Amino acid sequence: MHRNIKPSTLLADVADELCPELVQTSEDPSADPPVDSQGACQDCVAEGVDHWAHLRKCLTCGHVACCDSSPRKHATAHFKSTGHPVMRSAEPGETWRWCYRHAQMG
Repeated sequence: MHRNIKPSTLLADVADELCPELVQTSEDPSADPPVDSQGACQDCVAEGVDHWAHLRKCLTCGHVACCDSSPRKHATAHFKSTGHPVMRSAEPGETWRWCYRHAQMG
């Protein structure tokens, strides 16, 4: 890091660039709402489908749904039907978040 740039300044700049929805959600997955299904897209299961690409977890209500690489794109459908803007990857070892409203990753 350049000696004239303070780390606190860098963090403030990054926070200013993030959408408000991402700033309001915790980066710590343990602070997330409880999930409504473990290891499955609840919407696919309800439709009798048992395959999807990756899972996403809604940080507003805990709903788990399949990603846009899956044929049914239930995570996006969840956002469109509820307005819940931020999902987190529900894949093991991944903690990134996505805001549908601003198409921004955090």
